[in-house]
Amino acid sequence: MVKLQLPNPGLEDRIPSHTELEALEKEEADSRPKWDNKAQYMLTCVGFCVGLGNVWRFPYLCQSHGGGAFMIPFLILLILEGIPLLHLEFAIGQRLRKGSVGVWSSIHPTLKGVGIAAMFVSFLVGLYYNTIIAWVMWYFFNSFQEPLPWSSCPVNANKTGYIEECAKSSPVDYFWYRETLNTSTSIADSGSIQWWLLLCLTCAWGVLYVCTIRGIETTGKAVYVTSTLPYLVLTIFLIRGLTLKGSVNGIVYLFTPNVTELANPVTWLDAGAQVFYSFSLAFGGLISFSSYNSVHNNCEKDAVIISVINGFTSVYAATVIYSIIGFRATERYDDCFDRNILTLMNAFDLPEGNVTQDNFEQMQQLCNMTDPTIFASLKFETCDLKTFLNDGVEGTGLAFIVFTEAITKMPVSPLWSILFFIMLFCLGLSSMFGNMEGVLVPLQDLNVIPPKWPKELITGLVCAGSYLIAFIFVLASGNYWLSLFDSFAGSIPLLIIAFCEMFSVVYIYGIDRFNKDIEFMIGHKPNIFWQVTWRVISPLIMLVIFFFYFVVKVNEELLYSVWDPSYEEFPKTQKVGYPNWVYAIIVILAGVPSLVIPAFAIYKAIRNSCQKKKDRTGLIGATSETSVNGNLKNSA
Repeated sequence: MVKLQLPNPGLEDRIPSHTELEALEKEEADSRPKWDNKAQYMLTCVGFCVGLGNVWRFPYLCQSHGGGAFMIPFLILLILEGIPLLHLEFAIGQRLRKGSVGVWSSIHPTLKGVGIAAMFVSFLVGLYYNTIIAWVMWYFFNSFQEPLPWSSCPVNANKTGYIEECAKSSPVDYFWYRETLNTSTSIADSGSIQWWLLLCLTCAWGVLYVCTIRGIETTGKAVYVTSTLPYLVLTIFLIRGLTLKGSVNGIVYLFTPNVTELANPVTWLDAGAQVFYSFSLAFGGLISFSSYNSVHNNCEKDAVIISVINGFTSVYAATVIYSIIGFRATERYDDCFDRNILTLMNAFDLPEGNVTQDNFEQMQQLCNMTDPTIFASLKFETCDLKTFLNDGVEGTGLAFIVFTEAITKMPVSPLWSILFFIMLFCLGLSSMFGNMEGVLVPLQDLNVIPPKWPKELITGLVCAGSYLIAFIFVLASGNYWLSLFDSFAGSIPLLIIAFCEMFSVVYIYGIDRFNKDIEFMIGHKPNIFWQVTWRVISPLIMLVIFFFYFVVKVNEELLYSVWDPSYEEFPKTQKVGYPNWVYAIIVILAGVPSLVIPAFAIYKAIRNSCQKKKDRTGLIGATSETSVNGNLKNSA
């Protein structure tokens, strides 16, 4: 077993002993926040870990990588990568009773950059994540209409037909890209602020401020609703979905494994990344949450329970989503067949009801024999159910295009729309609680804010500052900016932070000391599984993911999808390259949080070196002189 430990002088002075820890807990009982009960803590962690990615990214990855086959690497890496790092964050936060900055600077002063990097990532991700909540609110407000505004195309100014852009695409596409985003055709074309989105953004940050105004004292109450309601809504949708025609086609398609995908390295890379992001690791929020626990809370059991809930939620949500996608694909398949049947009936003047899906091929052969010339002139669409099922859309497209289209085909569609967007709102809001915790606690640990300032003011300033910066996402180019932030702010930096966290605990804090801490807290030492994953397997997996991700991104031309009605293949989105100045933004988003860690370590090393030289100079230059009472004293 690897037992390498780097020298760490002064560690004993920076962390409380086990005896002091119990005394510290009693002293902090009135001054430091704590959870009202265990359920409140667990719901908060579940709400933070289970987010929008479980609902729209995991189903897409399953569909892209062989259906059920993707779940094999996902579950393997969940066990070998996700659970060990989750347990480590819970345990170190509970042991040192501090936020991310406080924890890592206690382990070693040069590691404070790890906490600062996590704070930056939480801030950047929170900026665009709350914008998605604003989009959800816009759709929620528009759901109180019958029919839904995205169920049909609006008519043109002359009342002679539909608006051309909508007629060429679809009502759901038009409502998303034009009515909601009013998107431009380039990230460089900012356009103006969309006032309706600005109002929703104001509501989103206002709700978040109210819920986080006093930290866990207020978020702890909100999670009783935000963390449980999504499961109720998912269950309602599953029951409803299973009653719809074709829903089983979607579920069967999702879970039918294409085993050849297991030989594809990208499948394992995506599975590792999905496990990592779905746990909300390295944001600093989970460390803060666990620091409010009792010293003797069983953090090992918590990590296992939350991991099981997270994995189950991903699979459960995918099942629900694909039951609806199966219904949508079947509806499109039937519509396609109906158009072909109508083409045949009109050409050969066949009685209505004579041609069905079951006898369509026989009728085609019969018509071909009757009049080959007319039959040859007919143009039939290719109707393939698998093609419609395979028409996967990732991220926001799944929620705001695919799912909204399926909802329009359901009876009482406004009700299902309201339920769906309430679910997304709760998922997003509960995740934002953790992001805010990952920003507010480090700010206090860094002493950036005067300690006399009340929590309400600090939270308000952070929300107001974030709200103003987020204006960039409600411009006409806002969707492109959001995709840019999503691709780079929470990718490479999180991998680097997580690796530094595990390396720091195992090889700087010391795995033996960590084992004794856990034994003190929960009553027994971590077993062989934790030892092997912490020391070797998990860090190695993170290094491999980082290396392959870096190689893929460096060799890949960076493109983004543009909605352009003048594009020759419209309504497909056009893939175009980013302008050169965007690469500077990418460096800021991905580079600054990553480089904070080594930059702060170098700064601390130089400062310590200068301090030692100054101290030595002071000692050499000191002279002795007689004081007024006859004793000797030193003066520099």
